[in-house]
Amino acid sequence: MRGDRLRTLVGMLLAGGLVLPFLPLAVWSVAHGWRYPDLLPQDWTGKAWTYALSDSAGVLHSFALTNFIALATTVLAALIGVPAGRALGLYRFRGKGLVTLLLLAPAILPGLAVVFGLHAILLRAGLTGTVTGVILAHLIPVLPYITLVMAAVFARLDTDFEDQARSLGASPLQTFRYVTLPAILPGLLTGALFAFLVSWSQYLLTLAIGGGRVQTLPLVLYGFAASGRNDVTGAIALLYILPGVVILIVSARLITGRGAALAGGLRP
Repeated sequence: MRGDRLRTLVGMLLAGGLVLPFLPLAVWSVAHGWRYPDLLPQDWTGKAWTYALSDSAGVLHSFALTNFIALATTVLAALIGVPAGRALGLYRFRGKGLVTLLLLAPAILPGLAVVFGLHAILLRAGLTGTVTGVILAHLIPVLPYITLVMAAVFARLDTDFEDQARSLGASPLQTFRYVTLPAILPGLLTGALFAFLVSWSQYLLTLAIGGGRVQTLPLVLYGFAASGRNDVTGAIALLYILPGVVILIVSARLITGRGAALAGGLRP
């Protein structure tokens, strides 16, 4: 009983710690000025939300564009990261350590160096200032996350189930769909979650490669914050964190449920 109460208390403290930083944003988004030493604003208004959700602000367009870029980057990263993770997790080959080092390079190298290098390459390819160029640029920081997660997943995969499926006449596609994919799905969802959130939060890469033409939500948020519009900034910031919260909750449920089902299904 005491253990349950302690876990509940710790969970509440953690939840409170996560929610607390967002309370000032929520207050700012409905405040008509909030000055020291007032504990709460004197006047409340919904004008910031009305403006943020209007067509003239461009926030909704940036919100949709950011979702599209993050989803496209995640799908491309999964298409590359799943086979790459399988190779790294299941096989030993010459140069495996070098490949792993190259995957980690974007996280090790200075961010500005990566940005300027990518800008020079994409500029010659004529992809700067385009959504396609931004998606390709986002793959650089995103791909290591999903590849390394999938490598860890495949390292624990029992390939005997795949061999049994093929021996029973299953095609490679059927084997992947009915045997491999259910087994790696929790890890794939985890890697996709990281990939989406990393792409969603990119500011410097988007600014450099997009050249100000590709207006994602982080760029719009920074623009309003720099202009001193705290009320609109608070509203946009709450919209900014919404997809991450939703995906985190949904993925946690899917991963937990799928993992439990797999554990029960594979247990002799």
